[in-house]
This record gives sequence, C-alpha cells and structure tokens, in this order.
Amino acid sequence: MSLLYMESPAGRIEIRGTGDFISRVAFLDADANVEQESGVPVLLKECAAQLDAYFKRQLRQFDLPLQQEGTPFRQQVWQNLLTIPYGETITYLALAKRLGNVKSIRAAGTANGKNDIAIIVPCHRVIGVNGELTGYAGGLWRKQFLLELEKGGRLF
Repeated sequence: MSLLYMESPAGRIEIRGTGDFISRVAFLDADANVEQESGVPVLLKECAAQLDAYFKRQLRQFDLPLQQEGTPFRQQVWQNLLTIPYGETITYLALAKRLGNVKSIRAAGTANGKNDIAIIVPCHRVIGVNGELTGYAGGLWRKQFLLELEKGGRLF
C-alpha cells in the first residue's frame, strides 16, 4: 500500500492505495507529521489530480477504481452514496429507505461514518432529517465547506 499527501482548500489529504485501486482518502490535522513517499503509483497521482480539479469546481464525477474493506451491508451503503448527485444532499432516513429498510437508519449512519474514501464516496452529502449537518470524520466545518463548494458557494 502506497500513500500520497496533497494540500487542499479544506486541509491536508492523505491518499492510500496501490497501482490498481484507491483505498483511503482522509483529511489530516494540520499539525500531522507527514513524510512523502517516493515512487508513488500513477493512480494515486491521478486521484490527487482529480481531487484538485474537484476543489477547483472543474470535476463533478470521479473516475477511479475504489476498494475498501467492509461488511456486505457497508458495501451496499457506500455503493449507494456514489449515486448521490454532485451538489445534492439526502437525509439519513432517505438513505435507509434507499437501502430498503427505514429501520436500518442507525446502521446506515454508522456505515456512512466508516467510509474511508472521503469526498469520492460522498458521505458528506448525507444530512440530518431536519437539514442539519451531523457527523463527519473530517469535522463538520469540512462537511459544510464541501457542501458549499458543490452548491457554488451557498449552502442550501
């Protein structure tokens, strides 16, 4: 597994993967001590380039092979997140309904929170039923930043 770090308007991002797939995209704290690897696979550089284009509002749909470990239910949730269009949000309840069971709302929320591929698997597009921003591993300010970026600078 290789890793690459990039700077973004929302802070430093760590990208992990191989020459065949991306397995992690995560925000790091500004004070995190990072050491860049040499010989990074082309795919990780392509991921960084696509993320850079996303932050510049030049890319709305990522085209990268992804792989993250998780139960079949989590895989189903993450696949469902990929269908939420750029600039749109859904609620945790709507996500549970998409999965075919409104009673799975907590499990869907937990699976959403276990997503290791931030931005690309857009867990930031899932919000509370009353429109409030709830839970984001990168911090709520980043969730708000990403949603505003996708809305063209205005939130809701």
